[in-house]
Amino acid sequence: MRIAAELQPTLGTLLRHLLEMLDGAVEQAYQRAGLDYRPRYTPVMRVLIDVGAASIRTISQRAGITHSAVSQTVSQMAGRGLVTLTAGADARERIVALTPTAQAIVPALVRQWTATNAAAQALDDELSAPLSALLREAIAALNRQSFIDRIAAAPATSRPPARPAPKSRTRTSGKSRR
Repeated sequence: MRIAAELQPTLGTLLRHLLEMLDGAVEQAYQRAGLDYRPRYTPVMRVLIDVGAASIRTISQRAGITHSAVSQTVSQMAGRGLVTLTAGADARERIVALTPTAQAIVPALVRQWTATNAAAQALDDELSAPLSALLREAIAALNRQSFIDRIAAAPATSRPPARPAPKSRTRTSGKSRR
C-alpha cells in the first residue's frame, strides 16, 4: 500500500514532532545546568511554588492539565525525591508538597524558565504567526467544540482510494516459479 508515502504528515504527527523537538531541547538545557528534572514537571512545580502544598485536584485546575496527568507526574516527581504525598481531608485526597531537594533547585529552575521563555519568544518572532497565540486559539476552539465532535461532523466522503485488484499471473509453461 503506497498511500502513506503520498500523504503529508497529519496534524497529530506534526504536533508530536514539534513537542519532541521543544521538550528534548528543554530537557537538554536542564541537564546542562546539572538538574535532574523533566519539562513535564514544570506545571506542577509552578503551582506548588505559587500556592504551597496542594491537592492533586487543585494542581490540575491551576495548571490546566488533567487530574490523571498530574497524578502520573507527581508519582514520577515523588520517585525523584522532589515532592511528598500525604493524606488529605478525606481518604481520596492526596496533598502534594515540595521537598527540601525541590526547594533547593527552584532558583536554577527559574533561571531555566526565563531562558526558555526568551527562546520561545524568539521563535514566535521568527514565525509568520506566533505559535503561542495559535496554540491558545486552537485550545479555545477545541473548548468550544471538541475534536471528536469535529471528526463526527466531518464528511465521510474523503476515503482512501480502493485497492486495485491483484493481477492474475498466468503461466507460460508447466514449470512453477519458486
